[in-house]
Amino acid sequence: MTTFDELAKDAHDERGILRSRNLFNDLIQAEVDAGISSNKILLGGFSQGGAMSVFTGLSTNHQLGGIVGLSCYLLLGDKIKDLATGANKHTPVFMGHGDSDPLVKFEWGRMTAEKLKEMGHQVDFNSYRGVQHGACPEELEDLEKFIDGVLSSKEDGPAAAGL
Repeated sequence: MTTFDELAKDAHDERGILRSRNLFNDLIQAEVDAGISSNKILLGGFSQGGAMSVFTGLSTNHQLGGIVGLSCYLLLGDKIKDLATGANKHTPVFMGHGDSDPLVKFEWGRMTAEKLKEMGHQVDFNSYRGVQHGACPEELEDLEKFIDGVLSSKEDGPAAAGL
């Protein structure tokens, strides 16, 4: 089995990840250009989408409203400290992971949350008993509460949320 440290060093297509991050940044910029304040944008996803959302959230220059990573892991973990911009140092991060996930190991998700906390990020890591590589109603309820909390803490005006 691949360990978290091996995953951080050996298992990534760096050029592809950076290209995808740039696409995410272009989408964020398009929302900002349309009048949405970047701090009202939530970036999130499941599995690889969650991994890209967490990575982009750490390495973007846009201050986001929130970051969501479901059943995911940290991309380019051996380089993230150098790639992180600090723009989202105080942005809330919601992570959810089934403790029986056979594809993206629960331990990888937990260790991702720990690494983000070590970097000073505010991470709410939630585990879901018996859940494999998928979501459960409890996770979706927790996510809804997170989104409601993040968006209700922002000033009036349009918001964009995408998973």
